[in-house]
Amino acid sequence: MKHDQYPQLCLHRGGNCLLASGYFSPFEVIVFTISIMGAQFLLANERPFCTIYRFTDQPSIVLAQLGATIAAIVGVELAIRGHPSLGGGFAAGVAGGTAIGLVAITSSSEWMELIYQRWHAATWEKVSVLVFIVLSVVTLVGVELPHGELGVLIRGGAVPLLNILVAIKVALGLWAVVLIFIRYQGLL
Repeated sequence: MKHDQYPQLCLHRGGNCLLASGYFSPFEVIVFTISIMGAQFLLANERPFCTIYRFTDQPSIVLAQLGATIAAIVGVELAIRGHPSLGGGFAAGVAGGTAIGLVAITSSSEWMELIYQRWHAATWEKVSVLVFIVLSVVTLVGVELPHGELGVLIRGGAVPLLNILVAIKVALGLWAVVLIFIRYQGLL
């Protein structure tokens, strides 16, 4: 889509067409939510795996934990200021989900499940989707948060908030999928 063909859909900020991108991001969140529900549905009739395999040698554990730390830092960086347009949240969520997956293959599945339930990750995932959809609709209707100065961390109006919400949704959704695959397949 060329920006000059549809000027009523575009808000040019940093060379990106943010408002037109705003139409696609809610559908990306919905598709990802359906994918998670599909994984849960398809594995619902499976029997849980008796033996759960994970890394036990110390060098692999240290490398996986180091990779998880780096992936988590990259995920936070991408969520906060990764892209000046919509789309940075998904990449941030994938980085966060990768960090969670790396921790999962070095830890006990019971511990991962306990933390998932203690932090109410499933609830936070659903809340982030609802807030994302409400904020997207409000933004698409025309109500916008003020834009800051160029070079300041919070500068893109609602876009950084949308990126953070998508990052939370994708990372927690990947955590749910990782736990499902560990429970029913025994290994990632």
